Amino acid sequence: MKEVRVRYAPSPTGHLHIGGARTALFNYLYAKHYNGKFIFRLEDTDLERNIPHGEASQLENLEWLGIIPDESPVNPGAYGPYRQTERLDLYRDYAKKLIELGYAYECYCTPEELAEARNQQEAAGKFSYRYNRKCLDLTTEQKAQYIAEGRKPAIRFKVDVDKTYTWHDIVRGEISVPGKDISDWVIIKSNGIATYNFAVVIDDALMKISHVFRGEEHISNTPKQIMIYEALNMELPAFGHLTLIVNEERKKLSKRDETIMQFISQYRDEGYLPEAMFNFFSLLGWSPEGEEEIFSKEEIITMFDEHRLSKSPSMFDRKKLFWIDNQYIQKEDLITISEMCTKYLEAELPINSKDEGWLTKIIALFRPQLNYCKEIISLVKPFFEPFNIKDEDLAFINELNGKELLIAIKDKFEKMDDFETEIIKSTIKETGKELSIKGKNLFMPIRIAVSNEHHGGDLPTVLELYGKEQVIANIEKTIKLL
Repeated sequence: MKEVRVRYAPSPTGHLHIGGARTALFNYLYAKHYNGKFIFRLEDTDLERNIPHGEASQLENLEWLGIIPDESPVNPGAYGPYRQTERLDLYRDYAKKLIELGYAYECYCTPEELAEARNQQEAAGKFSYRYNRKCLDLTTEQKAQYIAEGRKPAIRFKVDVDKTYTWHDIVRGEISVPGKDISDWVIIKSNGIATYNFAVVIDDALMKISHVFRGEEHISNTPKQIMIYEALNMELPAFGHLTLIVNEERKKLSKRDETIMQFISQYRDEGYLPEAMFNFFSLLGWSPEGEEEIFSKEEIITMFDEHRLSKSPSMFDRKKLFWIDNQYIQKEDLITISEMCTKYLEAELPINSKDEGWLTKIIALFRPQLNYCKEIISLVKPFFEPFNIKDEDLAFINELNGKELLIAIKDKFEKMDDFETEIIKSTIKETGKELSIKGKNLFMPIRIAVSNEHHGGDLPTVLELYGKEQVIANIEKTIKLL
């Protein structure tokens, strides 16, 4: 088997999108499974839409996910340059070669002339526009006249309308597209810039790309690219077109969809773990054998099988992402999770009054509930808010006949020297025995009277974290209102 070389080639017109991340990941997994190379290449010729730091942002977020390119603009190999703007002369040279071989020709048509030709075809009932080949057989004199008028030519590829373009798609099987369905298309625009379908072939061929995994929106581009490979007698890569990512309503994911965070940087900002995101994206259109879904990066690389890539749309299931990230948060060492969570707490809450032990204990308490680290803010916030018990909670405590319990437990708490979890636990148990109360009738009145919450972490630990003075003060307020 020849060396596997795959690539991810974004435009620096935006930050790393979840669709791009999934594409990059599957290329990376394929390369690493077969001991090949993963190449990062930049399609940066759309200068007006490029954003500052777009390239750096793409690379930084890929590397955060654990997708490390073997070759890139910042880590070049033997097949550079890795930015299209640094390869423009190559595209022009190959375009000239196609003209010499009779596969391409100069087109001097103006935008207005092309629009008029389109309108005429539509008026005739032809809504699938085809270039009328007005410039296919221009004489030297006609070309000179157009040049004298100040026209700059584009270069078009001459499509063989009698040929059918067929390839075996790694994901979808055999696909065929008749040449008669494709109009002569522009390979070099009149401004001298190569179009995507031309430049990508030159880049892939010269960089010896062996396999191309990309989104299904590129299926319509593949016949045009095959034309260039064949005309230049270059070896075709194997193509695999990944299915769409859809939202939970089974609608195609778009950048305007506000139900889902669209960019990897947003997940970083919310405190998701990169290993969890890597795991989640690997299951977004690929399925391993068996029922297990939590795997290390190395396990996924070993198991990856391109024949198990899905032929059906892949749903971006947020609940599944929450579950996977929660699994990783619980497996990660507490020091790391504490450092991540503390960063969010420091930004939102006055935690300077608390020592490191208190912070570690409260993060450990809520760690099993975290879907992502920033959630720690909402869980810890009640410990810093004024206590205001609701009327319906007072009524609930009365339903449980909780006043007597609260008076008794307050008395015992006041006499405690060490207000620590294990002692608090035994004190609550002892009070329940004395009053013949157990279950929710024992725990719920205390929890509500202290935290104004019906659910939460281990009650004795919660009480320790509130501290003796605050616990007694909150219980007193509650008793007075009952």
